[in-house]
Amino acid sequence: MRKLFLFITIILCAAYVRAQDVVMPPTAVLMVHFGTTYDDTRAKTIDAINAKVKKEFPGLAFAEAYTSKIVMARLEKRAIRKESPTDALLRLRGEGHRRILIQPSYIIDGIEMERLCKETDNLRPFFDSLTIGTPLLHSVEDAEQVCNILAGRHPADTKKREHVLFVGHGTESPATALYSQLDYVMHAQGHPNHHVATIEGYPTLETAIREMKQMKCRKVTLVPLLFVAGDHANNDIAVEWKQQLEEQGFSVDLHIEGLGEVPEIQDQYIHKMKNGSK
Repeated sequence: MRKLFLFITIILCAAYVRAQDVVMPPTAVLMVHFGTTYDDTRAKTIDAINAKVKKEFPGLAFAEAYTSKIVMARLEKRAIRKESPTDALLRLRGEGHRRILIQPSYIIDGIEMERLCKETDNLRPFFDSLTIGTPLLHSVEDAEQVCNILAGRHPADTKKREHVLFVGHGTESPATALYSQLDYVMHAQGHPNHHVATIEGYPTLETAIREMKQMKCRKVTLVPLLFVAGDHANNDIAVEWKQQLEEQGFSVDLHIEGLGEVPEIQDQYIHKMKNGSK
């Protein structure tokens, strides 16, 4: 009898260990955005990808969060309340969700991503699992995919010496190298008239100007490499960068749209949610 009891106990313990090794699927998804105060671009980007995520994951509870306190404060004055990642996660936990899939709409693995990971780590003891998807540009394969999407969407006529300059935000963290990687991939993939520069990082506008002059560029189309076309797109890019390029003798066109408006870019985030995490 004692041997039978011991045998049953061992079987139950083994089953328990195996159960702990099984990765249970998430019960809720949390989309995390930097945010914007521009209603028009929010509808085309943040609201659009939120709607697509709800459609792709119909069985999961949905929540969104903003990480820019400045944006959240300005929206609050207009009676538009956005939760922080901590607030959204604690609310989901209160609703009984213990396994959350988190997907940021960030472009690179920079300072905002670092903050999100730290914020999430503080809450891990309250959940069975908190899985964070990677940003848009995280690997060489990501750069190749984004390059194909953007170069196809914004062609440049080499005979007319037309160039396209994608303008990212930039960061002080080492992750700024991802912009240089994308710029390199653009050229390596056969798009020498496509360039990447950043507002607050590297490559710079001066870097792009020098390269375009060497190639006898005549016309430049500026395109935001930003998820939403907000302040940076409408002020830094559409005004300051356009003016500086014109002062250098370039003819300048603007194509102001956020990356979040592009269906193929939205699909890249969806793919990450289904196939990748950290």
